[in-house]
Amino acid sequence: MLVDSHCHLDKLDVSAYEKGTQGAIDAARDSGVSQILTISVDLESFEEVYQFTERAGVIASCGVHPLHKEGLLSSNDELLALASREKVVAIGETGLDYFYDKEPENHLAQKDSFAIHLATAGELELPTIIHTRDAKNDTLEIIRAYGNKEVGGVLHCFTEDYDMARSALDLNYMISISGIVTFRNADDLRDTVKKLPLDALLVETDSPYLAPVPHRGKKNEPKYVRDVAQFVADLKQIRIEELMEISSENFHRKFSKVKRDNILI
Repeated sequence: MLVDSHCHLDKLDVSAYEKGTQGAIDAARDSGVSQILTISVDLESFEEVYQFTERAGVIASCGVHPLHKEGLLSSNDELLALASREKVVAIGETGLDYFYDKEPENHLAQKDSFAIHLATAGELELPTIIHTRDAKNDTLEIIRAYGNKEVGGVLHCFTEDYDMARSALDLNYMISISGIVTFRNADDLRDTVKKLPLDALLVETDSPYLAPVPHRGKKNEPKYVRDVAQFVADLKQIRIEELMEISSENFHRKFSKVKRDNILI
């Protein structure tokens, strides 16, 4: 079993597939992927994201990306209603991004929205999927203040340092590794992955972004999560089958609402 723990099915370039997005999902299944978590980045497009859960093996999250300035939350009414649906298994992606948005006044809005997501996740007892860039201290501070440690969540597409990863593990967060780990300039991330315990790791594509080597220059898609898994397995000096089994088990421990027998067919 292999899970793509983070992708954006509504944003894929599926021009190469006669069946569109369903063709991309079929290709993922044929490469060994059993489940796909498709991620919401704003509430306006949530219905488009959620429709993919009609396909067996696809589940969804609900949330607002920190760079979606117009949609950042000031209350949780709509989020709570949407995230209560049967096949929503996580809140997010949410978090803080000070890399692309360097305006302090916008950081305040990001923080408020992030806190609302965490509080809602606690209320629904769902894990939180966090996007964080250049915001290590604030991210950890807000998780500690508003997060539900019993449920925790995931730091997705992780690119921060080992100290942040360790702090996240202490807060009951897992670390999800994307195709960035295969990039030439990702030595620090590779060192971090080598140090992290296997029971803390997930793998993802974050497709259509960040295609892993050897697919650089192409649009990413869920089937390439196998390349990420192979690379991480090599770093950990284990067989890919072992990495697939462990990361899938980690996924089901963290996303406990996901039914194990709900797989791509």
